[in-house]
Order: sequence, then structure tokens, then C-alpha cells
Amino acid sequence: MFKGTNASSGFGIGKAVIVEEAELVIRQQSVADAAAEVERFKGALAQTMDDTEKMAADLATRVGEKEAEIMQGHLMLLMDPMLTGEIENTINSQKVCSEFAIETVCNTYADMFAAMDNEMMQQRATDMRDIKTRMQKVLLGIASVDIASLPAGSILVAKDLTPSMTAGINPANVAGIVTELGGKTSHSAILARALEIPAVVAVGDFISHVENGDTVVLDGSEGVVYVNPEKDILQDYVDRRDKFLKAKKDLEQYIGKETITKDGVSIELVANIGKPEDVEKVLQYDGEGVGLFRTEFLFMDRTAMPTEDEQFEAYKKVAEALAGKPVIIRTLDIGGDKEIPYMGLEKDENPFLGYRAIRLCLDRKEDIYKPQLRALLRASAYGNIKIMIPMVTCLEEYREARNLIEELKAELDRKGIAYNKEIKVGIMVETAAASLMADAFAREVDFFSIGTNDLTQYTMSVDRGNDKISYLYSTFNPAVLRSIRHIITCAREAGIMVGMCGEAASDPMMIPLLLAFGLNEFSMSASAILYSRKLITNYSTSELQAVANEAMSFTTAKEVEDYMKAFVAKQA
Repeated sequence: MFKGTNASSGFGIGKAVIVEEAELVIRQQSVADAAAEVERFKGALAQTMDDTEKMAADLATRVGEKEAEIMQGHLMLLMDPMLTGEIENTINSQKVCSEFAIETVCNTYADMFAAMDNEMMQQRATDMRDIKTRMQKVLLGIASVDIASLPAGSILVAKDLTPSMTAGINPANVAGIVTELGGKTSHSAILARALEIPAVVAVGDFISHVENGDTVVLDGSEGVVYVNPEKDILQDYVDRRDKFLKAKKDLEQYIGKETITKDGVSIELVANIGKPEDVEKVLQYDGEGVGLFRTEFLFMDRTAMPTEDEQFEAYKKVAEALAGKPVIIRTLDIGGDKEIPYMGLEKDENPFLGYRAIRLCLDRKEDIYKPQLRALLRASAYGNIKIMIPMVTCLEEYREARNLIEELKAELDRKGIAYNKEIKVGIMVETAAASLMADAFAREVDFFSIGTNDLTQYTMSVDRGNDKISYLYSTFNPAVLRSIRHIITCAREAGIMVGMCGEAASDPMMIPLLLAFGLNEFSMSASAILYSRKLITNYSTSELQAVANEAMSFTTAKEVEDYMKAFVAKQA
């Protein structure tokens, strides 16, 4: 048995197909005619861009717009005049071949991205190396491995999968993916999940222990892989796979059903999105609205700030698509792990506690905050938009943002521009300060949405990306649970809606506790909605009170998790 990282859930059973790309040997070679070499580079660049556009279009058709954006991000890198200009300058100034110029410049950029304290920018390093290799292959006349034509029932085994390789996979033929490198948040893992292919990554020294044609079994939920397993293990996983696929099919019966507990409590099941195109998945999985639209993604992968009109069109598109269903749009939350180079932000020593989110927006009202708030107000005329302010720590911040919204309303009134005059304005409760002051906030805001990822991080003083202390990062820690319960209680007493948009909202072990605490709205990835609806409709909030009381009597996260795991197992 081999252990890796669970990257995409499900069970894969099939024959190993080892995919090994040709190793490129790039040498520094002089050229006599630099101008002709630049033209050679431009030809390879054009070919790579054309190939990338086709991949993006194919992904958009087969999977979705959101997944296609990964390849569109590659296209933006290829179109970057700084990158291409630097490659051309290297060819001209050093009189070297295109392959070597690409190697030098792209590696410099990749190393720069990899060194950033930012998961998204670190992923850009992988993307940069991917486009580097693809351009070099065009120049060298080396064909990429044709993953699209793998035989049915293949378990794809590779040292690593680039996004471009993953984009070419045919899910009908690939039963699973195993790689020696990679992580849960890599673009390849994201694509595997979107394609619904079970995947285990970071398996270490795996390829030397498997041969083409070997029977491979993988559990994408637990991160476990077997090579030529014994008959009883193989049969066990065949049974698990069949059960998993049947359960997935059975969830379709929950499409069109209301989310109501056994004792008649109505719950709102909504989705988290990052781009307008994500609404397709929300509708596909019968989401009852959007609980978190992360607007920072509109600002990323660009060379300049989106205009007010561009933002307006994006917000309007979502509002109209959801036809009156609630759409909670979070104002810009950058800084911390979301740097945007063109904004010219100085690097913080501790970005998660620094100049970010509402702090940045209130400081840069004219160029950032007012255009976004105006766009949101204008779009509110086309649907049920609500504005959510992130990273709030004190009432002064909320009041200043609210006053700004009122000023902009008056401005729109003077210009005769339509908007929802009763638009709701709430806060994301994700700091210890906001939690402690939840009763005061609840008297002034229109709604709460609990961001458990950051609330856990700040409550426990744990950098959730630091493996050395990750054992402390648990939403089941009694301190975090007490904070969540307190926030919900304050909201309910004040008569305002309280939702949750962190990962805990779709955790089967957390859902019973949240129902018992009185959470109104659960926001999650669209694909988790039907399973969560199934769970919620089988619970009675009144019966769950005793479960919650018992869970809250424990003093360690492990005790709570063990108790909830046993409770959920009994219900299955």
C-alpha cells in the first residue's frame, strides 16, 4: 500500500499506464542571425498560443468556463509583453537560440513565483514551467504524449501532471490518476476534481514500483494506492466503488426538493463562486443562491484593475442568472494570500494581520472601493444582491463602509440610476474581535456570514498553510466551536440571517452541530449541495440539541471529532 495526498474523491480501479514526457536537454547555442531567431521564437509562441486557445475552448465545452480559465491563464502568460519581450531581448543581446532564451527567462519568472508567500502565485510557477516546455517542444519538433487516446480503464501514472496534460484527459477512458508530485490545490488537481476523476498525488517514489499493465486501485478520498492488490482487497474496493457511484446517482433525487429538516426548519443551501461562469454549476446542482461571490478573482490574472462597468456586468450576470435568488457578494478581499501586483501593494511582514480587505478598501476609496460599491449598487437593480464586508474587526470599519454606501446611493439618486434601495449590507465574521463583539454588530448589520477558515486560523493563532503546526488547525477545537455558537446565538437574538461560507459548512460531521446551533444558511462548493441537502433533510434540529450539548462538553478537538464521527456513522 502507498500513501499520498487525496486530491480528488472516488475510487479508481484499472490498468496502469505510465506517462513519461521526453526529457528536454536545452543547451546554450549561439546563432548568427538574431533577427531570424526572434522570428523562429515568434512562430513557436503563436503555435503554443493557438494550441492553448483550443485547450481552453475544449475545456469550456466539456467541463466548464471556470476550468477553462486555467488554460486561459496560460494564454495570458504567453501574451505578457514583459515575458515575450525579455525572451526576444535575450536572443538579440546574447545571440542565443530560442530554446535557451525561453529556458533562462521562464525559469527566472517561475523561481520568482515559487518564492512568493502566496499559494496562487506559487501555482503560477507550475504554469510558467508548463508553457516553457510546450514552447520548447514546438521548437524542437517533439510531440507531447497523447493522453486523450489512452485505453478505457486506464490508471494514469506520472511523476507529475502539468495543467496542459490534465486538460487533454478523456474521463471516459481514465479511471484514476496517481502522481509522485503535486498537491491538493494544484491546477492539475483542480482539473481532476472538475473532470470527476479520482486522484491521489504526492505518492513519492511510486513509478519504480509499478509497471504498465499492473492492476492499480486508488482511493481518492483517503489518499491510498494499491498495486496488484490481493483478491479480497480488490473486491472490497470494487464494492466501495459501486456503492460510491450508486450513492452519487441517488443524490439526483434531491434536485428540486426544498431543504427542510424533519422538524420543519427551512435551511438555505447556497454556493460559493469566484466568477460569473460558476453560476452554471450552482444551477446544475440546484443551489438556492450564492452565499459567497469572491470578487477578488475578477481582479486577478490581469494587468490592470477591472473597470466599474466590467464589474457591473459581472455582478449583473450572476444576479440575472439566479433570477431573484440571493446573491451575497463579498467586497474585495486582497492582501494576505492574495497579492495583486498591479495594485502596487507593499509587502507586509505579516500579511494575514496586515493591510488587507476592508482596511485596504477604506484607505483606497477612490480607485478601488467606490467603483466596486457603485457597480454592486447598480447591479442590485437586476436581482437579489447583498453586499458583504470581509475582515471586519471593529464597528467603526462597518459604519464607515455603510456611510460610503449611503453616499453612493445619494449619488445614484441624483443621476437617476436604478438600484435596490433596500439592499442588505452584512459582514463576514472571521476574526476573533468580530466574534467577541457579535452582539453589538448584530444590532447594526443586516446579516452575518461566518468564514470558518480564517476564524479558525485567527482564533487558534495558526497559519493554516504551515504543516508544522497544522495539527492545531481544526474547526472542531472547542474554542472555535464556542465562537461559532456565540456568533449564531447573537444573530438569532437580533433577528438577522446568519450563514456560513467556510469549508465547515459542508462537513458532514459539522452540519449536525450547525443545525443545532441555529445556522440559517450553508454556503459551499456547488458539487456538495445535494449531499448536504440529503443530510439536512434527515435531521431534526430539536433532536440534535442533545448531540450538540454533548459535543460542547468536550475540551479537545480530538474528543469532539471522535464523538461526531461516531454519531454520523450511526446515522449512515
